[in-house]
Amino acid sequence: MIAKTNVKGLAIFGGERLFSTPKSTSNLLRPDIDAFLKYSKISFDQNQYTNNGPNVKLLEKRLARLHQTRFCITFSSGMWALVLAIRALSLRGKSEIIMPSLTYRRMPDIAAWAGLKPRFCEVAPGTLALTAETVEPCINSETALIMAVHPIVNCCNSEELVECGKAHGIPVLFDSVESVYETTHAGKVGKFGEAECFSMHACKLLNGFGGGYLTTDNEKLARKLASLRTYGFVQVDTIGIPGGMNAKLNELHAAMALASLDDLSAQIDRNRRRYHTYRSLLDDVPGIRLLEFDESLKNGYKNIVVEILDEWPLSRKHTVRVLNAENILAREHYYPPLHRKNMDFPYVSCELPLTDKLAERFMNMPCGQLVSNGDIKEIVCILKFIHKNATEISKRLSRHEDE
Repeated sequence: MIAKTNVKGLAIFGGERLFSTPKSTSNLLRPDIDAFLKYSKISFDQNQYTNNGPNVKLLEKRLARLHQTRFCITFSSGMWALVLAIRALSLRGKSEIIMPSLTYRRMPDIAAWAGLKPRFCEVAPGTLALTAETVEPCINSETALIMAVHPIVNCCNSEELVECGKAHGIPVLFDSVESVYETTHAGKVGKFGEAECFSMHACKLLNGFGGGYLTTDNEKLARKLASLRTYGFVQVDTIGIPGGMNAKLNELHAAMALASLDDLSAQIDRNRRRYHTYRSLLDDVPGIRLLEFDESLKNGYKNIVVEILDEWPLSRKHTVRVLNAENILAREHYYPPLHRKNMDFPYVSCELPLTDKLAERFMNMPCGQLVSNGDIKEIVCILKFIHKNATEISKRLSRHEDE
């Protein structure tokens, strides 16, 4: 570990990096290799590697039990789970889908794939989640669907959003990719709205090195989506539902996800310890506020988000640059907001002043399975060093930008 004793020693100014290997904001779980091989052997021995094989069936059964729902349908990715769910649920003849602007950068592309125009809404400043109050001003005669996206720390008020949809006759689909383990005051994530979608990308809580799934209590929807993910087949050589595609999860991805699921409780314990380390150490850093989990509920503790307060002496942009140079891969949180991005497809232009303000204030910090509590201590030490030496750092950064 390289101690930083003066500003010249910072990596951005030519010093040696604090970490030799990058410290990422992704989860990057590596489940037990023997567990993965055990599940892989099941499909290998049965000579079935795709098309609803034994691992996919087992995974769907276990995930439905985890989320306390009747049905779980797996897909080749979380994106295609969302696209097909949007197509299945959107009100016919309507053109718009409501979603928060402060969310995943590809969400508008997903809407476009599904043939809808995104209309962006504000989020609540305390939670960074959309609410019924932020959604309702966007509802109009063209609203086909409400996309309720859980933020990456804590959750939306699921019940409130479902009631909002019911009051206006609009279906609600939850994007719950960051909320696999979470509960709300109304119950377990996975059982709200018409359906909820999840990802099994390596950056998520469950690593299937790709893949996604959807949970629902609606049998008709589950059957339709199970058909749509397999080209629309309803039986051998019979396509009964138009608009299908090859979006099946294969057996090796299911095996990886099952091995990850076996590790879930232990992983949550590790994540919780990392979160508590950040929480205790950041109390001593002026100008940085940790976005805290509601520990009266169940949490996955996967993500670490901090707010850059007015008293922090460096811009967020410069803070991220300094940290990244040290191989601390902090990221600007959902920046730029979606309503400020250039898009090559139809969308509803709007002004969202609160989102514009919030988009400048938050930062994702390193977390996940390749970040130790010792690493976190070093990261917080760098933040303290930045705070103490901000004036000199700012001057040097300004000179670099002028050159």
